[in-house]
Amino acid sequence: MILALDATTREKNAGTLREANQIPAVVYGPHIDAFSVAVPYVAFEKLYEHAGESTIIELNIPGQEKVPVLVKDIQYDPVKGKMIHVDFRHVTMNEAIEVTIYLEFEGASPAEKEAGGTTVMFMDSVSAKCLPKDLVESIAVDLTTLKTFEDTITVADIHVPAGITLLEDATALVAKVTPPLTEDQLKAMEEEGAGSIEDIKVEEKGKAEVEGEEGEAKDEKAKKEEKGK
Repeated sequence: MILALDATTREKNAGTLREANQIPAVVYGPHIDAFSVAVPYVAFEKLYEHAGESTIIELNIPGQEKVPVLVKDIQYDPVKGKMIHVDFRHVTMNEAIEVTIYLEFEGASPAEKEAGGTTVMFMDSVSAKCLPKDLVESIAVDLTTLKTFEDTITVADIHVPAGITLLEDATALVAKVTPPLTEDQLKAMEEEGAGSIEDIKVEEKGKAEVEGEEGEAKDEKAKKEEKGK
């Protein structure tokens, strides 16, 4: 999928562009000289929600050919939280690129639904390599295969779309279901928590006693010094 976004060559300073609801941006890559552009804030915000960082965007710049890019980085205002700058990475359509693709977990695990376990995800994205034309927004992971607490989903179990090669360790754990805590485990946790509270109380009491003894010693020393005078 390729999405389109209007852009203009950047002639005004960054502050002026932001006041005009534009986002300053830069386009760079291994086969081009970096250049500055500006993109409409609202249009880019909506597009980014859908495209993320793994969808090709074609920048439509007046007087130029369409420029295929990926969103590489976004800078945000630390106070307002608004986007203040975007880095676009230029891509060559016939060269493979390395990207991060998010995982989309689908379905409900029988081990969680029927046995009361908890599904734990160990990663939410994967590193991959492919041609730009083969990029996808996300890769689906089917949780319905987790039927027991012994079942696991590893990188090797992910059904990868054609043209995409995952760069992760094939044995890396993606998801599994942990069993519910037993009564003994819950009791042990409660006892451990109670013990921790008691320890805190004892520690605080000890501190108070030490501070009290130190205070009394100082008072006694002061009295002796006063008598000596």
